[in-house]
Amino acid sequence: MVKNFLVYCSISLSILFSPLSNAADDVGPEEAREIARDIYIYAYPLVLMNVSKDVATNVEKPSFPNAPINQIAHARSFPDASMDIIASPNADTLYSSMTFDVSKEPLVVIVPDSGGRYYLLPFLDQWTDVFTVPGKRTTGTAAQTFAIVGPGWQGKLPSGITRYDSPTAHGWMGGRVQTNGPSDYEAVYKFQKGLKAVPLSAYGKPYVAPKGPVNPNQDMRPPVDQVESMKPAQFFSTFVKLLEDNPPHASDYPILDRMKRLGMEPGKTFRMENQTALTRDALEAAANEALPKIKHAWKDSGVSKNGWNMNLSGMGNYGTDYLRRAAVAYGGLGANVPSDAVYPTAFSDENGNPLNSDNNYTVHFSKDQIPPANAFWSMTMYNDRQLFTDNPINRYAIGDRDKLIFNSDGSLDIYIQRKSPGPDKEPNWLPSPAEGNFSLMLRLYSPAMEVIDGSWAPPPVKNTSAGSK
Repeated sequence: MVKNFLVYCSISLSILFSPLSNAADDVGPEEAREIARDIYIYAYPLVLMNVSKDVATNVEKPSFPNAPINQIAHARSFPDASMDIIASPNADTLYSSMTFDVSKEPLVVIVPDSGGRYYLLPFLDQWTDVFTVPGKRTTGTAAQTFAIVGPGWQGKLPSGITRYDSPTAHGWMGGRVQTNGPSDYEAVYKFQKGLKAVPLSAYGKPYVAPKGPVNPNQDMRPPVDQVESMKPAQFFSTFVKLLEDNPPHASDYPILDRMKRLGMEPGKTFRMENQTALTRDALEAAANEALPKIKHAWKDSGVSKNGWNMNLSGMGNYGTDYLRRAAVAYGGLGANVPSDAVYPTAFSDENGNPLNSDNNYTVHFSKDQIPPANAFWSMTMYNDRQLFTDNPINRYAIGDRDKLIFNSDGSLDIYIQRKSPGPDKEPNWLPSPAEGNFSLMLRLYSPAMEVIDGSWAPPPVKNTSAGSK
């Protein structure tokens, strides 16, 4: 009996002090690669937002598009071809950008009366989901004060302050104010001057925002490029670390369970060197398998109508559609919910051929096809990196606030080509890049119901080059 007892103790101690079995022991190579790919897609927006935060806040004082944490940077003019921080920028609103951190206390935002001017202040959590959108459509245009509150905060706000709970401690506000061309700048500046953000502890008191710390070694390349060049160990360890202050959404348990099978859990340190060879191999291959899917999903997202991809649902709030969330972060970080804006996007002409600056194109809107927007609409030109491109007249977008020339029957033609279509057509000219492929994006702010329900679609992009079919 004593002998059996000693054997039992020996076995028990060996189990107690032996290394725990690796979480991936029941995962084969193929499944491990699938899980790793899905984790990368799930993590991509969070990592991208973190890089964007580091780039955008690496300044002493606001200078659009950058500003220290919890300070607002206002655009004073439309962006140009040098803008490479924000994918798919626009040239029909002036931005107000703020990276926020409410991990310690709420942030109070004071908004002036806009005098009826259209604006929206979408707040994104660190996963890129829009959780509130104060603005003309939702809260009206009268003066208002609200607070962004972080996870777990239990305090009480002063009377008259609306509370918005951010699902994550960090996030971004990508505000937009309708701007009817450069002649309208001064009027927009007045609104910007009254838009303020202060910590709750400073609310109602004299407050001077502190200078932001500047890291001279900060990589200031476009965030999308930085994420794409990350080594797998850096990407995944950064992702797991970010989960501490930016918790997963309540619907994320299934992907969290899959993460555990490759040794990743929120609240626990992740080190690539501690993983099995099978797990390391899978994670090393994840970016190569995930990034093409993310890029393809951006180009082919939504419903295709007349060659335009239209996202009429699942924008701004993605649920568990992690691929769409990653794709939008890649190509259009900060996209609004459809009720605020819809972005039909064309990468090819009516015959399915990629749009290329070697060709001339026309988009013909019949009288009853003119984009139905309650606020305004525009068409924007992007190069193959989803950025503005240099052109002879510095025109990056064209729309209903420009002096367009309509045809006698009320229809409208937009001319898309590298060189001017001639003086009589130049008011309707949207210049294409000097070389390479490009894309077009229509923006319909506060779109009419026929856009939301899918009964309206933009007309096809026709190749009008000599010899085209």
